[in-house]
Amino acid sequence: MTECERLARELGDVLVARGWRCATAESCTGGLVAGAITEIAGSSDWFDRGFVTYSNDAKEAMLGVPSAMLATHGAVSEPVARAMAEGALAHSRATVAVAITGVAGPGGGSAAKPVGTVSFAWAAQGQPTTVETRHFDGDRRAIRLASVTAALAGLIAAAHRA
Repeated sequence: MTECERLARELGDVLVARGWRCATAESCTGGLVAGAITEIAGSSDWFDRGFVTYSNDAKEAMLGVPSAMLATHGAVSEPVARAMAEGALAHSRATVAVAITGVAGPGGGSAAKPVGTVSFAWAAQGQPTTVETRHFDGDRRAIRLASVTAALAGLIAAAHRA
């Protein structure tokens, strides 16, 4: 069993025990977190929906991320990740949500946000949203897979905090 599969199963167990559902808002992972979740049989009991918002326009239209925030902070930022996660909650029937936005490479990085920079946010109904920026090493595939693992682990932690 892979680490992603183990975490997705654990997430399902936690959410089912609470009677909760989750949602994902993904940019650089392009739906991989939702894919890891839906690999688990029975996930329809605890997974509501996934938003793949790769472009800034999609972040604005689907999740309500303000264009001014994107212009000020850039798509790869904690404020945008927070707005994405909170938007996923607002536009779904989920109780907990994760957002991921980052630079998976090989291009697109900068001195301030090098390849491997990924911002996450975990939002749960009635709880403060948690945000974190991490840096992952490796190629595009490695960065995206590390992001999925971190996203799932953070969802589990968010469900336990609430």
